[in-house]
Amino acid sequence: MQNDDRQGLSYRDAGVDIDAGNELVERIKPAVRRTLRPEVLTGLGGFGALFRLDPDRWTEPLLVSGTDGVGTKLLLARMLGRHDTIGIDLVAMCVNDILTCGAEPLFFLDYFATGKLELDAAQAVIEGIANGCEQAGCALIGGETAEMPGMYGAGDYDLAGFTVGAVERSELLDGSRIRAGHRLLGLASSGPHSNGYSLIRKVVEVSGADLEQPLADAGGATVPLGEALLAPTRIYVRPVLELLRGGGIDGLAHITGGGLTENIVRVLPDGLGLEIDPRAWPRPPVFDWLQHHGRIEAAEMLRTFNCGVGMVMLAPEDRAADLLQRAAALGLPGWDIGAVVTASEGGRVAYRHG
Repeated sequence: MQNDDRQGLSYRDAGVDIDAGNELVERIKPAVRRTLRPEVLTGLGGFGALFRLDPDRWTEPLLVSGTDGVGTKLLLARMLGRHDTIGIDLVAMCVNDILTCGAEPLFFLDYFATGKLELDAAQAVIEGIANGCEQAGCALIGGETAEMPGMYGAGDYDLAGFTVGAVERSELLDGSRIRAGHRLLGLASSGPHSNGYSLIRKVVEVSGADLEQPLADAGGATVPLGEALLAPTRIYVRPVLELLRGGGIDGLAHITGGGLTENIVRVLPDGLGLEIDPRAWPRPPVFDWLQHHGRIEAAEMLRTFNCGVGMVMLAPEDRAADLLQRAAALGLPGWDIGAVVTASEGGRVAYRHG
């Protein structure tokens, strides 16, 4: 019988470093701690996270959940070596979705998957997630970091996020109060947010663009093109919750994949449509750059990107001016971009100029 002198294998030999995972948890604890709310009953490290819904605050709460990812914007972040804001995108895409029901985000969980854990990059990503949670007022209550060698190439990682919020049943936004004549009040985006990045990367590729070339941003300052494309998704939670408390909003639409064309109609009752004036708001220069260098048709722009409007409030005409004024006071620029109309046979969304 031949002796087998081979040394026994370990999990690290297979590409998974448990010690690195433990070190990551220790590194991110201070950032996670800053997001905690009084209702959180457990810290990091347990099998499950506990959250106590305050019975003195809520009368008839409805729980609202959402999940999302960041898509191929991750590839742009990797190309630029910038990992500190992509976590904000992850939180934003989830909390902005449940906000459309009128829900306040309560807690958030993340899933980070990679082939080999690179501690500095992973720490930057998760600290970005904690930053997003702070902006949204929700607790980063738990998560999962998975090393899966063979599933992901060197330097690759993927993200998913999950959030739970609550809204009083009496304050639920379900679109039932929306009528023809309601105004569409667009709230400014920070850029492409986290949608359309497969097309964005294609435009960068075919144009041979230098991501360091200067480009004006929405505020008129000059920034590198790559930075404008990577700008983190705006989190609307705090200002919009404040606007909701003042009344007048009968519907909210988060402008994600599908752009203005596909998203606002999702909150409309049957039989209603939209008229939108694309000249009613200033389009950030990054969208002009994309359209020009990609030779993208106007209809495709409006169906792919938010084009400068990341959230739309639907409100009666007599409340529109006040809502826009209050939004501006909260640091959130907005514009009256159109109206709800009776749906026509030609489709539910029509673009009118002027």
